[in-house]
Amino acid sequence: MSDTTTDVLRIANCSGFYGDRMSAAREMVEDGPIDVLTGDYLAELTLMILHRDQQADPSSGYAKTFPLQLRQIAATCLERGIRIVVNAGGLNPAGCADACRAVYQQLGLEARVAHIEGDDLLPRLADLQTAGERFNHLDQGAPLSTLEAPVLSANAYLGSWGIAKALELGADLVICPRVTDASLAVGPAAWRFGWQRDDWDQLASAVVAGHILECGPQATGGNYSHFRHVEGLERPGFPIVEMIADGSFTVTKHPNTGGEVSIGTVTAQLLYEIAAPRYENPDVTACFDSIRLTQSGPDRVHVASVQGTPPPTTTKVCLNYPGGFKNSITFLLTGLDIDAKAKLAEETLWANLGGREQFAETHVSLHRAVDTASSIDSSFSFLTVSVKTASSKDSDRKKVGRRFSSVAVEMALANYPGFNLTAPPGKERPFGVYWPALVATEAITHQVVFEGRAIEIPHTPGAEPPSAFSEATEERLFNDNKTATELTPLGRICGARSGDKGGNANLGVWTETDAAFEWLSTFLTTGRLRELIPEARDLAVDRYPLPNLRALNFVLRGFLGDGVAASLATDAQAKGLGEFLRAREVPIPVNLLK
Repeated sequence: MSDTTTDVLRIANCSGFYGDRMSAAREMVEDGPIDVLTGDYLAELTLMILHRDQQADPSSGYAKTFPLQLRQIAATCLERGIRIVVNAGGLNPAGCADACRAVYQQLGLEARVAHIEGDDLLPRLADLQTAGERFNHLDQGAPLSTLEAPVLSANAYLGSWGIAKALELGADLVICPRVTDASLAVGPAAWRFGWQRDDWDQLASAVVAGHILECGPQATGGNYSHFRHVEGLERPGFPIVEMIADGSFTVTKHPNTGGEVSIGTVTAQLLYEIAAPRYENPDVTACFDSIRLTQSGPDRVHVASVQGTPPPTTTKVCLNYPGGFKNSITFLLTGLDIDAKAKLAEETLWANLGGREQFAETHVSLHRAVDTASSIDSSFSFLTVSVKTASSKDSDRKKVGRRFSSVAVEMALANYPGFNLTAPPGKERPFGVYWPALVATEAITHQVVFEGRAIEIPHTPGAEPPSAFSEATEERLFNDNKTATELTPLGRICGARSGDKGGNANLGVWTETDAAFEWLSTFLTTGRLRELIPEARDLAVDRYPLPNLRALNFVLRGFLGDGVAASLATDAQAKGLGEFLRAREVPIPVNLLK
């Protein structure tokens, strides 16, 4: 450990999700100096995928790609003293740790592997409910006792002190289960700099660092609104933070890699999948409205002034349960009378299936071709019909299985001219439903398992958080009769980043100048956002200003229904929501467009 202000801890990321670039771990280790390699493999949807894996093979349940990546870097990391911290353990961190030990042994290497336990609450769920834990749905308010379906998984989001302890004990590799994404960075920083549990500002700054790192190249130009000005996006570098003991840090990437690190790319990632400015973690609450960014050099953004407060007394839990089955079919339409052809196809499908009302939920979308004259390929429109059941009963399953897709095929010679489908009949697909809840932090047993010992990690005493703050401005226009405006896409002066938060969607919008933010903060109210996004017109919308970032963050409650896995929407993760907003034409002051 070190407590000097000149010592720099270089934390690199090599994975933003289960399925990210396989070569990224090797690139981050070999392309420049780093001290810690982290990788985020878990999302709420990923836990459902891993559950299915584990049902088929009890020894699985973890990210199987990570041991393959480890094989590429194991020797170099040991030689250079690079510690590795990943949440690839998923639902089976012990199994992942064993698989990694086997990799080291096969390579003739001696390494010390630790893993974290305590997130899995499923075996204790009934006892916890008996003890008074209600596991109320965070968005709907219903207690878990009202759920009739069986719970498949229940994982609490653990904090960073188990990681810090494992590194203190000498672990070369720490395999984590469902820890918070930011913990992968907070743990190494707390270990290296000897931070105490009440070093709120330092810990909060590390949470911000972890949030910037967690999605890999999203911080270096990936999914970036202003991508046309970024070079090398065919293979962007992954991000690195260079942190010092006071918690401040610089975001960068290895030299001669694609993408860029700019205030814009970092701001975009900071706005990704957040809600209120008080960003709660099990170890600290980070105040995102205190963050200050400075472009300190090419591909270098300095982050400072982050403030922190004690964590809440509760910890978030991700529960999943079986929701039923779903299926979809897509018709190809071309030529004249697209609307009439779509109407005939849809009406015929429902009639031959026995009626639309027999399904728990349906979704129909028609994507019209923009160019109908250049070529046949460019002239196709797509009519997608999706259905799902409300249960996993065999009778419901059959409704959306081959019976559904085969009826569509049977229409081939008896329906609209040019009839075609994008794919042959498909089977039904099971889906799970996400149930977010809270549990008292004291109810969780957080442990480090290292060299045959299980070491319990004490909890940080929490504090009751202040009431949630949502700022809603009056409905008023920035421009008046003296201000000339031009009707033009909002994206001409704004960037946006959106994503899923369970059944909610988060939408962050930012500007590059103070003048543009002054206009945006008065123009883009919750009411106007509902006008610009038709699907949100009947939803509750929270708005949170982040002036230091020249940004507004919106939470669209219920936008994604029961969450990603259960959604029938084309954009089930709300990834394109921000870009849709940027394309909407609004009256923008001409002086801002210059």
